[in-house]
Amino acid sequence: MAEGSGKRMMVSSQCWWNLRVCLSLAFAATIAITGFLGLRKPVTNGCTMTYMYPTYIPVPAPPNATSNRYALYLYHEGWKKIDYQLELVKLSGVPVLFIPGNGGSYKQMRSIAAESDRAYNGGPLEGSFYQQSSFTPLEAGPEGLDLADVLAGVTVEGQYANHLDWFAVDLEGEHSAMDGWILEEHSEYVVQAVHRILDRYRSSLHMRSQHNDDKGEILPTSVILVGHSMGGFIARAAVVHPKLRKGAVETVLTLSSPHRSPPMAVQPSFGRFFSQVNAAWVHGYEAVKGRAWTKPPLANVVVVSVTGGAHDYQVRSRMASLDGIVPSTNGMTIGSAGMVNVFMSMEHQAILWCNEFVVKTAHTLLQLIDKDTGQPYASPHTRLGVFVSNMRSALPQAFDLLPNSGNSPLSLPLPSSDGISTREGAEGLDNVEHSLLTKASITKDEIAGSEHDETQKITHFTCPQSVSWEGERADKDLHISTPIMTILAMDGRRRWLDIKKLAFKGDWFVLVTNLAPCVGLRIHLWTEKGQQGDKELSDQVIEVTMMMVQLPSGPTPPQIEPGGQTEQASPTGVLRLGPKDLAEFRYLTVSVTTHQPVSGMPPPSAVMAVGQFFNPEEATHSLSASRLLSSLYKQQHVWLWEYHPMVWNLSVALSLSSVPLVLDVKTSTCGIPQTALAKEHPEPEDLLKMCKARCFPPVALVWDPPYGLEVLPNLTTATVVVDSSQAIWGSSYGSEHTTIVLLADPHCAYDVTFKVSLSAAASRFLLVHGLQLAGVSVAVVLFALMRQAREWELDNSLPSIVACIGANLRLPVPFFALAVGPLLMYFSITIFSTETSPSLISFLGLSITRYIFANGAVALLAYICSAVFYTGAFCHSFIKVRLQACEDQGYRQGLKRGCLACSNSQMGRNLRGRPLLTVGIVASILIFVIHPSLGLILLLLIHAWRCHCALLSHQQQKKLPWKKNENGFIKHSDNAFPQDELPSLAKPSALSFAETQLEIFYHHQGVLLLHLITTVMLIPSLVAFVQRVGLERTLPAFLDSVLAFGVVLHGIQSSTADGNISLIRVPRLSGPPEPDAGLSFIYLLAGIYCYLNGLAQAPYRAFYALATIGVITAVIRIRDNQVRGKGEVGVKHRHFHRH
Repeated sequence: MAEGSGKRMMVSSQCWWNLRVCLSLAFAATIAITGFLGLRKPVTNGCTMTYMYPTYIPVPAPPNATSNRYALYLYHEGWKKIDYQLELVKLSGVPVLFIPGNGGSYKQMRSIAAESDRAYNGGPLEGSFYQQSSFTPLEAGPEGLDLADVLAGVTVEGQYANHLDWFAVDLEGEHSAMDGWILEEHSEYVVQAVHRILDRYRSSLHMRSQHNDDKGEILPTSVILVGHSMGGFIARAAVVHPKLRKGAVETVLTLSSPHRSPPMAVQPSFGRFFSQVNAAWVHGYEAVKGRAWTKPPLANVVVVSVTGGAHDYQVRSRMASLDGIVPSTNGMTIGSAGMVNVFMSMEHQAILWCNEFVVKTAHTLLQLIDKDTGQPYASPHTRLGVFVSNMRSALPQAFDLLPNSGNSPLSLPLPSSDGISTREGAEGLDNVEHSLLTKASITKDEIAGSEHDETQKITHFTCPQSVSWEGERADKDLHISTPIMTILAMDGRRRWLDIKKLAFKGDWFVLVTNLAPCVGLRIHLWTEKGQQGDKELSDQVIEVTMMMVQLPSGPTPPQIEPGGQTEQASPTGVLRLGPKDLAEFRYLTVSVTTHQPVSGMPPPSAVMAVGQFFNPEEATHSLSASRLLSSLYKQQHVWLWEYHPMVWNLSVALSLSSVPLVLDVKTSTCGIPQTALAKEHPEPEDLLKMCKARCFPPVALVWDPPYGLEVLPNLTTATVVVDSSQAIWGSSYGSEHTTIVLLADPHCAYDVTFKVSLSAAASRFLLVHGLQLAGVSVAVVLFALMRQAREWELDNSLPSIVACIGANLRLPVPFFALAVGPLLMYFSITIFSTETSPSLISFLGLSITRYIFANGAVALLAYICSAVFYTGAFCHSFIKVRLQACEDQGYRQGLKRGCLACSNSQMGRNLRGRPLLTVGIVASILIFVIHPSLGLILLLLIHAWRCHCALLSHQQQKKLPWKKNENGFIKHSDNAFPQDELPSLAKPSALSFAETQLEIFYHHQGVLLLHLITTVMLIPSLVAFVQRVGLERTLPAFLDSVLAFGVVLHGIQSSTADGNISLIRVPRLSGPPEPDAGLSFIYLLAGIYCYLNGLAQAPYRAFYALATIGVITAVIRIRDNQVRGKGEVGVKHRHFHRH
């Protein structure tokens, strides 16, 4: 009865761990398949192709060049034949060096170089009068710099001060993202290229002076570095290279480049080089203490990182962030989706040729040139200000979305009766960013002395006088009596809105239009109405037209029918005035210019401007986590009825990087009754056409603090996803909540539906967390080996890897101890660090998801491995039986004689005598001389052979007779397994020989899976090595070789070293004492270490743990041999018995 009960319990336990493993495997397979299918979908973008006529001029290497592997080229735009040597002599512009990325070509600079040439010849872009972004408090620094003051002297009139000379390094298309040694060589060559470029300018000027062609230009002292992908990191590595001349590089622009972590952080030397470079940058911005505090070495260096956004599958925005590396006073991270005149997320390669982006970048680089020197501005604040004002949209600041921005930078100074800005006394002046007075108490002399500066502040948003504008006529003024104002024609009228009557306390005023500020529309604030309504007769008026922020415009609306009314145009600008902006003003006026029709021109598109006073508290809606999860099976609705607030703030409780939403905005009604239509029974499509002619298309502003801004114009249906990496430390922004600001016409009612996209969520999971899964998978195998080692220490039967995975997933103790315990410990420690910690709930949720996924992936790998070995053993047995049937023909005898001849040779006897030593020597030669992965591949072959032999012996013992040998161990007379392993792994007679061989297979399979994952992590480096075969020979990185040698030690010693070592005592509250923990404790610590480093996007650190295990097992083996050699009782061998 007891025996039957025990068998039922054993079967029940096996079913439960099988169920847990199957569930985790199904979970991992579902995410993997759904994610890969989602990634296969084509990504559309609105980029325009860039065209050019490139010519690449080779720059001769100096006579003392140590290597000719790489090359340097100068770009020339034009289709005419040129003299290369003459072009090198004519160098007089600003040098810019382009660095290609992983597998990239120097020819990739052609798009941005060609547009730079066109921008210089064509002059600056036509000026717009939209509000530019300003410094955040972090960018302003302790001095509180104002962007308008910093850029006061930066003016471009007619033509840029100088042109750009584009150079590029030819790195032979090597895979710099796969090998750290290649990355170091590229960095060193870029340093040499920078020196060659500066020396070339000096020699060119000297040659021109000899021919009386010297125009007195100033020699460049620095080179602007522009790097794509890994080229951006190479640029930063070159800046901190010890051989770089001081001040040779002061401006770095990176395009989709990883900075915080490499895209494939699986090679130890790669991760070490990344850490060294980032540490050098952090220390480079710290003041040096000597006799006195000196200026930081990198104080003049400005770095701007441009990310591709959600469409960039290779370098995520989190990797490209400069947080924690470059201070905000010297660097900026911006997504292409939040760039002015770009507003598009783009693929990794598209950022090089997207015309909208390269045009904006070319003009920005040209604006860095000082008109007095013809070279980039010396002040780092000025250069950073140029990037901020030209690239970053002011939309986040206009809607108070930009983190740490405090009060809106668009707040206005308010005029008093004496012309000096006051707002609720001196205390109110402290809260206004554009106020001149920043102290709580001021004197009359200070006010009088600063009156001129205050006038400049007040006119900061005033349209330039050079822009013509016809004065309004009082008889054409319109007085608006409702909170909503609509303009549908360029009628030359001025609309008056009484703020005291139409706005309540805390109300906003928002204006959305497709009219250009200053040219088509102007807005003023009045303290009182002037005589006859003429603003020239009143000095109590402030123009706020240039507070309008640019929106990306959608396609031109089509006409419903020829000559008929068109659909409403997509808005191109938005203006927001907050309660502080409207305080103490009585009137707001909106003036529209008069349209001058041109004969023969087609009718203009629809003119649109809609303004509204509303309370922002009535326009907020929260999407909780439970509501988001419920949308998985049922769409959720948010209704916006007619005359709703124009700006709706949808706060999402989770980051849309984890749960992308399918957002659908449908127009339901627009206040037009069906009786007003010509049809007696109009169709819904007819009403929709009328609504499109009345209401402007909705626009969504998506803001995620770690990611930035993305704008969705003409919104109907879109999958909203941000490229944020949540639940990771290091972001200075902190918040993980995504905000969606929806601009919708108040005349129409909308049905807003949202649903979580499973395919997009699975794709984002693989992209964002794929690197972390590698490290977590190593931890999962180590945890399984820990359970095997513990069973070994307890003298129990050795379970399979799949059984260990299922046991580790058991609730509550094993799962929470291994998956949640380290996370809570890590989270509690990092709370006291300087970096911002993520939300505990999101961190635990995503980390546990990654842990379950890794368990399922490892279980699937174990099943596949078992299937392969079982198939191989079956085929081997089948062939062996066939050979026995053919013994009379002599085939088998001939094969035996050949094998005996090989084994009886001198080499064969040495190999048979010390097989492990031979394997170790060969693997060491491969590791230290050729490539570390080759030695690990040899180790995998040894593991595979041992697994095959053990499983083959296991299957044969079920069919063939067996007998005991003279030592008392079970041994088959035709055993295929190596005999040197039996003394340490074979069992006494309590277990059959077949069962013993099966446990040996389980043990070697676990070690095989562990080393298989680590070998795969080095495969990218091997690919890069194969590409360089035939070139200059270099030894592998010493760190990689040493760590790989430690892994080989672990693989060799795991076959023979006994696991019964005592390290710590295992406490037990009741019952007999537990055996001491030995190798299981080592595996536990190594697993936790790999687990946490995997979550920190540093899976390469798993090599440190495995090398440590290899050294420990080797030391144990040596100590055991010494003890046995002295005839003493050494480490206790494992004792097997059956229960």
